[in-house]
Amino acid sequence: MKKIFTLVFCTLLITACQPKAIQTHQLITEPSYDASLSEQGDLALVSTANSGLQLWDLKTNQQKFTWIHGEANNSAVDTSISPNQAFAASMSRSSVALWKISDGSSLGWWSLPSSGQSVAVANNGALLIGLNDGSVMSFRPNGGSLIKFLGHTEKVNSVSLSADGRLALTSSNDQHAILWNAITGQPIHDWQLDNRIISVALNRSGSLSFIGDSTNIAKIIDNKRGESISQLKILRRKMNFSTARFSNNDTMLITGTPAREVILWSVETGRKIANWQVQRTKRAQIKGAVVYSVANTDPNQIISISSNGLVETWPVPIH
Repeated sequence: MKKIFTLVFCTLLITACQPKAIQTHQLITEPSYDASLSEQGDLALVSTANSGLQLWDLKTNQQKFTWIHGEANNSAVDTSISPNQAFAASMSRSSVALWKISDGSSLGWWSLPSSGQSVAVANNGALLIGLNDGSVMSFRPNGGSLIKFLGHTEKVNSVSLSADGRLALTSSNDQHAILWNAITGQPIHDWQLDNRIISVALNRSGSLSFIGDSTNIAKIIDNKRGESISQLKILRRKMNFSTARFSNNDTMLITGTPAREVILWSVETGRKIANWQVQRTKRAQIKGAVVYSVANTDPNQIISISSNGLVETWPVPIH
């Protein structure tokens, strides 16, 4: 009986000591399909179930624009904001759209040749679109250039662009993550893991890659050498990532999971620095929440947005 009591007491103690958010704001109350935070954490683009795309200013908690992605009932399943906050992109299964953030104008809407899976947008408005048929479209609307990258053999799960739009990182069910030139389509590095690679991210300059598979293998890679810097020290059998972003001058990696987790990692060692769980909402019919996007508002704070409609701010611990 003593052992059982001790176990229960320790469990309650751990739960009680779970770090809480510094600030929590209910941005939306209706269901959503996806959301993206700007790199600075002061803008949020949310694809809602019933009210279109909403661009929010998180400094004032005011909605800036409402956009409709293409035809009615053509909801965006993925979104992206350029690092310089000049452009926003939205993608449904059948089309992609580009928006100008300064005035809310639409810069174009294009049909896709296959079902869309993932989208990224660069500082110059260049788009990277991963498709279900294994191809990736590198599209520059300003210059009208389009490259169809055929380096993958199965569904593309995740795409990422460097801030200048020159480097592309893509991953697929074929167990490959490929770094390639988004202007020429020329492959630079091809990394293979033992399982489907479902999440990738480039840092702003394109010098670092993050790749995570469908089990518990996640690596940070030096793109110049093509070699691993660290592997995340994941102590359970499975951890999938719904989002990832390099932060604090590329010394840290922030990740989100489909299981309400926000985790901060050391890029150099792969060790966990801190972790938090986003709140459940009273209205939520499902107890879980997907962390859609993460960012740094400043070196000491992390912000997250999740499928429960909450924007939460977390303290970066001194380490």
